[in-house]
Amino acid sequence: MPVSDFQVVVGLEVHAQLLTQSKLFSSASTRFGAEPNANTQPLCVAFPGTLPVLNAQVVELAIRTGLALECRVNHRSEWSRKHYFYPDLPKGYQITQFEFPICEWGQLSAGEREIRIRRIHIEEDAGKLVHEGSRSLVDLNRAGTPLLEIVSEPDLRSADEAVEYLKALREVLVAIGVNDGNLEEGSFRCDANVSVMRVGSSELGTRCELKNLNSFRFIKQAIEVETHRQVELIEAGGAVVQETRLFDTQRGETRSMRSKEDAHDYRYFPEPDLPLLVVTEKQIEDVRRTMPELPRARRTRFVDEHKLPQYDAEVLTADLALADLFEATVKAGVAPKKASNWFMGEISRLINETKRPVRELKFTAVQLVALIQAVDAGAISANAAKEVFADMFETGRDAARVIEEKGLGQVNDLGEVEQLIDAALAENPKNVESYRAGKTQLIGFFVGAVMKAMKGKGNPKLINELLVKKLGG
Repeated sequence: MPVSDFQVVVGLEVHAQLLTQSKLFSSASTRFGAEPNANTQPLCVAFPGTLPVLNAQVVELAIRTGLALECRVNHRSEWSRKHYFYPDLPKGYQITQFEFPICEWGQLSAGEREIRIRRIHIEEDAGKLVHEGSRSLVDLNRAGTPLLEIVSEPDLRSADEAVEYLKALREVLVAIGVNDGNLEEGSFRCDANVSVMRVGSSELGTRCELKNLNSFRFIKQAIEVETHRQVELIEAGGAVVQETRLFDTQRGETRSMRSKEDAHDYRYFPEPDLPLLVVTEKQIEDVRRTMPELPRARRTRFVDEHKLPQYDAEVLTADLALADLFEATVKAGVAPKKASNWFMGEISRLINETKRPVRELKFTAVQLVALIQAVDAGAISANAAKEVFADMFETGRDAARVIEEKGLGQVNDLGEVEQLIDAALAENPKNVESYRAGKTQLIGFFVGAVMKAMKGKGNPKLINELLVKKLGG
């Protein structure tokens, strides 16, 4: 039976590291890239007698996420201990939220579908094992780092839908200042619960969990590979076993990691060293008042208010800093579509080529506006403006200074332009005759001849106007 006779069902558990300077229950740093075990305190390594103290910023960011995803923010939630043994978990348990999470029952639009969010809970991260030959080393820098686990219902029906949902979720988390969206550093990663059922059936199959996926490409591959594995197993008369699996990116296959634990395997019980987490209505409303415009709403506004094409709006709002820079450019006096053309063209091209984050760009909106206005005023040609902008992109220098230093200003002296036009017409009498006989497309030939004589510094609009006037008699 082919794969097309089966429907894949996917639910995702996203782990998003929160943008805090310190850990969930201690003041140890969360800075990425530090020397192994440098970002630790006695609590991180489970020294006896140490007690957790809640980082208040974590609660605010969790509320912010719940509001952005249209969740119910619970006024009371509970901390739990989740027990399992692993070398990078010194305590032997993880502090998390189990039965009573901080947020529940939200939704997120991904493409044309609404994906249900089952729950959002706060938990601490574990450490990391580094394998070197025959030995394994423990780095506890991540231990205690604050995470939000965002759990979707099994509403996704393809690997592509799963990726689309993850991109939409990442976009929201970055826009509200909760997560940096960095997949390579592991601050945005997910586990995928994958099962298959026969087309037309409403009974979900047995799921397998694919652990620690931190690349959109690998997430798509892993789900597709696991789908084929389960279908082939069922076709051969076997049964899918609930388990945790890893995706081998080199071999393009999933392999068994361990049997899938259920809740009772973790021996959950309430954390005795922390009280109930109480969130007041005032706290929720205070966070709501500081919520920024969400990407989807901003896209709609760009289309309605700025009259941009949908594609332009999607590109511009894909990065919060890029959208902010665009709006600052419009506010400084450039028509929205004209500004968008620059952002969709030269700005995007150079960002892609240099891989430079938008927040690290050296030029400002005011500088960009000055360059665009120089083009509009005929002080510089559109082609020369690209050269000027490339310099601004690298150095942050003002357009006027670059234009002057490189001698890229256009010649607008009427007498000089007319003299060169007269020379071009005198040198090409047959083309003048053909133009006047009806071959008006020859205007481009004459503009090119004059621009060549002026070494590209002529104002094409002025040249065109004078040529039409002279050629028309």
